[in-house]
Amino acid sequence: MIDRYRWRGLKDLLAGRVMLGATIFASSLVVFIAIGLLIKSWPILVLKPLPELIFSTTWSPMRGEFGFWAFIVGTFAVTAVALVIAVPLCILTAIYLAEYAPGPVRNAAKPVIDLLAGIPSVVYGLCGVLAVVPAVRELAALFGVATSGYTVLTGGIVLAVMVFPIIIAISDEVIRNVPNGMREVPIALGATRWQATKLIVTRSALPGIMAAIILGFSRAFGETMAVLMVVGNVAMIPASLFDPAYPLAALIANNYGEMMSIPMYDSAILFAALILLVLVVLFNLGASYILIKVENRYAA
Repeated sequence: MIDRYRWRGLKDLLAGRVMLGATIFASSLVVFIAIGLLIKSWPILVLKPLPELIFSTTWSPMRGEFGFWAFIVGTFAVTAVALVIAVPLCILTAIYLAEYAPGPVRNAAKPVIDLLAGIPSVVYGLCGVLAVVPAVRELAALFGVATSGYTVLTGGIVLAVMVFPIIIAISDEVIRNVPNGMREVPIALGATRWQATKLIVTRSALPGIMAAIILGFSRAFGETMAVLMVVGNVAMIPASLFDPAYPLAALIANNYGEMMSIPMYDSAILFAALILLVLVVLFNLGASYILIKVENRYAA
């Protein structure tokens, strides 16, 4: 009997150590990737001052000028437009599915939303070229702006559609997991169903909804193919929604492996990957900090 309990204890200890090792390995992958990118980027960091690389707007590899500011601004511009479009639509959709939708409607909508998550990004990009680009071109014409349709707005729309399934699916589950008592009490006290949903249910589910938004836009930062196909890929700082942009991910996808005979070009592209990695990490850390503050506020 003692040996049996000892053997169980050894198995529990071994299982714990194996899972701890797997967790440490998975968590350290980001560090290993960052170190590898830093090593590959080191030649250009030695040659050029870091502020010049980050804040310069001049991108001319043939002259040895590598300024990444336009690409950083383009990344944030497209992501911000997608954020503005996606968040309200996703939250309202999740509230409807969780609180208002009849069973048949919910059962029909859920598989379609899940299917959206599995569509390859190149298909989204192709649909963007065929449908969104002409629509944005016509919309710009209404405002007296001549554009090809390959703009920040186009990239933001396509990117917003791509993050829909992630945010909707997680937010829906979070809202549905709010205890029924929190819905019934305000209604029993005379509140309408919408008031109970808005003031009680949604507020209780807010930390989970914010986590869904963080997860969705962590993907959006690094989305490549779909955005590359519709955003214009012009190395300039966009002054309006109808200007083209050039996100960092598109820069890497378009140029890595090309013109490697140019000195420092390979190092510059890998430095762009390092910048993108740092931006994603900083976004996640900042969003996680906000999430903790929100959780603490509502826990109090």
